[in-house]
Amino acid sequence: MTNPTRAGSTPAPTRGAAPTAPGQAASAAAPAPKDRKIVLLFMGLMVTMLLASLNQTVLSSALPTIVGELNGVEHMSWVITAFILASTITMPIYGKISDVLGRKPLLLTAILLFMAGSVIGAVAGDMNLLIVGRTVQGLGGGGLMILSQAAIADVIPARERGKYMGIMGAVFAVSSVAGPLLGGWFTEGPGWRWVFWINIPLGILAALAAIFLLHLPAKQRGAERVRHDYLGMALMAVATTAIVLVGTWGGSQYAWGSATILGLIALAVVAAVAFVLVEKRADEPIIPLHLFADRNFTVTTIAALATGIAMFGAIGYMPTYLQMATGASATVAGLLMIPMMGSLLVTSVITGQMVSRTGRYKVLPIVGSLILGVGLALLSTVKADTPTPMICVFLGVIGIGLGSSMQILTLIVQNSFPLREVGTATAANNYFRQVGATLGSAVVGSVFISRLTTLIAEKFPQGTGSAGGTGSLTPDLVQSLPDGVRALVIESYNEALVPLFLYMVPLAIIAAIALCFVHEKPLATSVEHEIAAESLAEGQLLVTDEDEASDAVGPLEDATSGPQHRQR
Repeated sequence: MTNPTRAGSTPAPTRGAAPTAPGQAASAAAPAPKDRKIVLLFMGLMVTMLLASLNQTVLSSALPTIVGELNGVEHMSWVITAFILASTITMPIYGKISDVLGRKPLLLTAILLFMAGSVIGAVAGDMNLLIVGRTVQGLGGGGLMILSQAAIADVIPARERGKYMGIMGAVFAVSSVAGPLLGGWFTEGPGWRWVFWINIPLGILAALAAIFLLHLPAKQRGAERVRHDYLGMALMAVATTAIVLVGTWGGSQYAWGSATILGLIALAVVAAVAFVLVEKRADEPIIPLHLFADRNFTVTTIAALATGIAMFGAIGYMPTYLQMATGASATVAGLLMIPMMGSLLVTSVITGQMVSRTGRYKVLPIVGSLILGVGLALLSTVKADTPTPMICVFLGVIGIGLGSSMQILTLIVQNSFPLREVGTATAANNYFRQVGATLGSAVVGSVFISRLTTLIAEKFPQGTGSAGGTGSLTPDLVQSLPDGVRALVIESYNEALVPLFLYMVPLAIIAAIALCFVHEKPLATSVEHEIAAESLAEGQLLVTDEDEASDAVGPLEDATSGPQHRQR
């Protein structure tokens, strides 16, 4: 990166460099080595994003076999929810601390945690240990997702960031299908435990990429003296966990009016209020309240929350449904998700290119949210005898909606704040999206299992044992049942899950309405201008390279009337 200068002025030549003629400035501004470094950086970040996003979906097609083998259907939703919950809680922590200490050391920490959780899951002998492994995975996964997005903002200007975000959205699209596909292939081949073992070589690859490819700007000196918001972190974790437990246990393990659920609701409210009070007084709040003063942050956060509920509520259990209802194998169930992956991938890349080319971005996520609502409504019409290709078309419509909105919401947030807060703002926005994902996964899973158990009991009044018992129903077992019994089980799965998709349509509409209030701010065209404007506004020097520090002091001291404005 070049030395910070006054916004709009010509950067001073590097010490020892030959003078450059005005006509040569454009060609000298973006040398090939810099371009190659950005490409390598982006490749490294894509590896880490793939590692995290893959594990949000990889267990979906393997889940029926896992719960059948470990005999823990009552804990099925927690296998997915535990990962999302842990990653949600850690997202703002990674974002805030990385703004102070830098992305690279935290990224390596996240990778190591993720690999440790994978080992625990691979050797798990019961559902409880499996859930512990997924939790540890999530503690690392939250950092992988946030830091890969925030690091892009460190080196890519907002105007060009659209196409990079689009490609990252494509990575998520690939993982949304590659996850169930790999999970199915491992389940039918070497065994479901390889769903976890495969993360070890991938984690090593991600760590090597972080060590050798991620050469990011250094953060400000004096970062070690920052007082971290530990109380805020603890209160946020308590509030988030209480909310998710309400969604997971309410109506299934405990009645909605029970003392346990009401107590959790009260705990969530008290923790949330205490969190707000603490954030007002904290020197370095984990989620600064002034973020909500920005209209774009607030409306995109509302949209992200609603989209997260709908997205994970819909796709989290579709591979399971496809196996049970259509008789598809775990591998085929993963392949049947390809229409959603393909449409999300293509749409994400195209919309990212459109944003970079035109600089306009407001309309795309609005249209995408409406398309998502249409896809959910179509999915709610599925019956036990609906042709499989028709289900794939409905999933494709959902993919178009998600591809038009997800990554653009992140870009809108990043474009609304200075570089020194990009990690914090990105993490805060993703935190609320993941809260929605956690609630969507937990509530849908809880209601789905409760409805399924009730329906099985109604259809087999002599006891669920005649159908194998909901705790041991695997796809193979269902397909081996007599035709009449199998039809009743499939019908129960359909009645338990499919109507829930219709209840998510209003969420997509809420997201579209909220995004109508986005203020379409111009996208910055260079990272250097962002740094210069921020430094001059705050009277601080952001040291991006030790060798350039002495060169940067002169121009900034002139601009800020003395070296006393530099932060050491």
